[in-house]
Amino acid sequence: MKISINLEGKNYQCDLANPIDISIPIGQVKCFYSTDFKVSPYTADEFIGSVKEGAPVNFFDVQMNPHGNGTHTECLGHITKAQESVNDHLKQFHFLASLVSVDLEELDNGDSVISLENLMIACHDNIPEAIIIRTLPNDDAKLTKDYSGTNPPYLTSEAMTFLVESGVKHLLLDLPSVDREVDDGILAAHHIFWKVQGNEADKDSRFDCTITEMIYVPNEVLDGLYLLNIQIPSMQLDAAPSKPVLYALHKV
Repeated sequence: MKISINLEGKNYQCDLANPIDISIPIGQVKCFYSTDFKVSPYTADEFIGSVKEGAPVNFFDVQMNPHGNGTHTECLGHITKAQESVNDHLKQFHFLASLVSVDLEELDNGDSVISLENLMIACHDNIPEAIIIRTLPNDDAKLTKDYSGTNPPYLTSEAMTFLVESGVKHLLLDLPSVDREVDDGILAAHHIFWKVQGNEADKDSRFDCTITEMIYVPNEVLDGLYLLNIQIPSMQLDAAPSKPVLYALHKV
């Protein structure tokens, strides 16, 4: 199924039959010592909700932590007292997106970061409303990693400020967080992205902007422009498991 799209005054063609799923299934990865993903059949008296156990249907309970168990999309409610819902604030689901590969930079303290300089090199000049960051080096170990206690790479405040000033509203990256694993609760990059002072949003905060973490983009997917579809379940939480999908765009 091919569709024609006009984006920012330019015409593209897109084949919806060839999606590129950049999500990681819930339960394959973990970070921040989160609760483990768990599914188990619902039980009541003699009923066990599993066809294997003799039930007519599978009827399972699910235990999970959206932030810690896989690809997820979060809104500014992640850092506010009000805990605004991503389901309330993500109302558009298709975006023009740029996929960029960024070399990590090692700081003197041993931290690896997405620096302003390396991000600017990767982005060039034209940055659409959504950006997908693939950190380098890149391999499929990202699909099964437990990041807990490993001090994973993160964005510098300068890099995040650049993205906000460039008009980025939806940021996707293959890291467990845009901030350092242990930073005394400062969460500088989160606050910069959503323009939240302290733990309360105000009229200047970016309610309709999202961060999607723990994606994985295979090396064979080339940098460039894509149609991005962010799919989330209707959960009234600051974050929800998500399935970002890319579609290659061809100028016509």
